[in-house]
Amino acid sequence: MTVNVPSPARRRKRIWANRYLYMLLVPCVVYFMVFSYAPMFGLVTAFQEFKYSKGIWGSPWVGFDQFRYLFGLKDFYRVLGNSITLSVLRLLLCFPVPIILSLMLNEIPFPRYKRVTQTFIYLPYFISWVIIGGIMVNLLSPTWGIINMVIKSLGGEAVFFLGKDRYFRGIAIISHIWKQAGWDTIIYLAAITAINPDLYEAATIDGASRLKRVWHVTLPGIRSTIVILLLLSVGGLMSNGFEQMRILQNGSNLQVSDVFETYTYRIGLVNGRLSFASAVGFFNSVVGFVLLTCANFIAKLCGEEGLF
Repeated sequence: MTVNVPSPARRRKRIWANRYLYMLLVPCVVYFMVFSYAPMFGLVTAFQEFKYSKGIWGSPWVGFDQFRYLFGLKDFYRVLGNSITLSVLRLLLCFPVPIILSLMLNEIPFPRYKRVTQTFIYLPYFISWVIIGGIMVNLLSPTWGIINMVIKSLGGEAVFFLGKDRYFRGIAIISHIWKQAGWDTIIYLAAITAINPDLYEAATIDGASRLKRVWHVTLPGIRSTIVILLLLSVGGLMSNGFEQMRILQNGSNLQVSDVFETYTYRIGLVNGRLSFASAVGFFNSVVGFVLLTCANFIAKLCGEEGLF
C-alpha cells in the first residue's frame, strides 16, 4: 500500500490556509505547557532531600530513599486502600450514569423541554466544590440539616453522616454524580447526534421497539466514545479529586476519606516535606500511567482504536 506524504511546501500551504484554527489552539497549548508539562521538572525532588535554601539544583540526591520510606509507612497502605476503593466505586457507579442520562434525554420528543432539562442537569458542574460541600454539610447536619429533621420527625435519632466512616463513600459518590454526570452527558449526546438517522428508520421498519433501537442502534453508535471515556477514567483511577475530598473531610472520617491528594497536601504543604510529597505524587502518576496503558491495550484487543 502506497502512502502519499505531502511535500513540505504543500504542508506549509495547508498550515497557512488553516492558520486561524491553529491560532485558536495556542491558548490551550500554552496552558498545558505551563501547568502540566513544566511542573514535571519538579518530579526530580522525589529523588532528593529538597532544601528551600539550596533549591532543586543544590539539594542533595538520595536516590530511592523517599520511596523506601513511603512503602514502609502504615499510613501509605491505608491511603492506597482508600484511593483504590473510592476510585473503583466511582468508576462502577458514576461512569454509567451519564450514558443512561444521555439515552433518556435523547428519547425526549419535545426539543424545548429537552434543552431545559439538559440545562438543569449540567448546571451543577459550574458550581464549585466549596459551595457543593457547604450544601452537603447543611443538608446532612445533625442539628439543622433537612435530612436529619425528617428523620427526627419520623421518630428517629439524628445521624452525623459526615462523621461516620460507613456513610462517607456514599456521600462522595452521590455528590460526584450530581456535579459531574450532567456535563458528561454533553459528550454522549454529541456522539448520538452523529448516528445516521437512516439506521433508526430501518430499525423502526423492521419492527424494533424503542428499547431495541437504543440497544441495537444507539449504544453501538456511541461505543467508541464510551471506550475512550472509559480509558480516560481508568487512567485517572488513582485520582479522586482534591477539592471534593478536602471539603468533605474531617477528623471523624479521616480513616476512609484520606486519599493520595489530601495525603500529599498534608505531608507536602502543611508539614513542609516536599520531597516526600513528590514521591507520593510520582507513585500515583506511575500507577495511573500503567493502568491507562493496560486498558488501552485491552481496548485494542477488543477491536477499538484506543487512545494511542
